[in-house]
Amino acid sequence: MIELYTDATPNGLKVSIALEEIGLEYNTHRLYLGGDQMTDEFTRLNQNQKIPVIKDGDITVTESGAILYYLAEKTGKLLPKDIAERTKTIEMLMLQMSGLGPYFGQLLVFAAAWDNKFPAVTERYQKEVNRLLGVMNTLLAGNDYFAGNHYSIADIAFFPWVRMCYEHPIGALLETDKHSNLIRWYETVAKREAVQRGLLVPEPHPPEEQFKAFVGAVVGLGDVHS
Repeated sequence: MIELYTDATPNGLKVSIALEEIGLEYNTHRLYLGGDQMTDEFTRLNQNQKIPVIKDGDITVTESGAILYYLAEKTGKLLPKDIAERTKTIEMLMLQMSGLGPYFGQLLVFAAAWDNKFPAVTERYQKEVNRLLGVMNTLLAGNDYFAGNHYSIADIAFFPWVRMCYEHPIGALLETDKHSNLIRWYETVAKREAVQRGLLVPEPHPPEEQFKAFVGAVVGLGDVHS
């Protein structure tokens, strides 16, 4: 039985979606990121004090991209065996991990947590996220999914972050509606039953509590890491 330590953030939802897609049994431990990640118990699982984390017997895996890769390798699902397709899948996974995730995260920090106190910085991240959305739209031209015509861990990695464009007020700053390929891909993935189940795990904290935790955990602004 896999033990999942998580919260209803984009990175956390990647793993619950993957577990639902693959069909593995798991227990969910919901953390409140206003301080639960700082406990000795959780720090023993992840010295970086970040969710998500899974514990699979004697194996503990941190970092959402690494967890997706581990689950795919463990089960032989959501990761092609053909070397070219497999490499493309990992390439797209790395694009999400190094591109959309971090830059979208920083946009949330400066536009929301810092309440746009530094507008030039907010604009820098806004432009970069919009640029990346355009890149993603181009990558999807002629392809059903990010690594070709096979749904994979790369799609699962991107989906919760693209969902933020529609579910979070930050979407008003983004040009998602300009990208027809990206919209088509998003609507296709959103209809998957496993994705819909995964989005419910874990139950999110009330929005005001979630935002308070988010602000508190921003290094240099909140007090969680002080």
